[in-house]
Amino acid sequence: MDIQKDLIAEYDSETAKTRQMLDAIPADADFTWKPHTKSMPLGRLAGHTAELAGKWAISVLTTDKLEHSAESYIPASKAALLERFDHEVAEAKATLASFAPQKWDENWKFLAGGKAWLENTKYFIWRNCVLNHQIHHRAQLGVYLRLLNKPIPGTYGPSADSK
Repeated sequence: MDIQKDLIAEYDSETAKTRQMLDAIPADADFTWKPHTKSMPLGRLAGHTAELAGKWAISVLTTDKLEHSAESYIPASKAALLERFDHEVAEAKATLASFAPQKWDENWKFLAGGKAWLENTKYFIWRNCVLNHQIHHRAQLGVYLRLLNKPIPGTYGPSADSK
């Protein structure tokens, strides 16, 4: 088994699905809307989902840590969101394709306020924070879209809106 080849294929597949979900956000969506007072606003959720596939992926592959920023990425528009997503995913894909497999065992951490919130091998962080966390928030976006009565694209098969 070629783990590197499999990780590239999985990243390509999941980022394509994430892009479909981000593209399903209406161009005129209210990015301040949230379904509950404890929920993230739509714009923050969309921005975070995009940065997991982009900024986080690039950081895991090229650095040994990521510092939490006090400023969260909230896109100005759907077009800005998709443009940033496409740019960062392309950069991450190129970096992943040339990533030395032995580097998966290196340590990586996510710091907030000088404290490590996440710390593990790059492989563990890639699988759990780049891929799985992206999938988790993509599903949340699907719920937001459903609550806004907007069609949801299929991800692992057709959605109820695809029929």
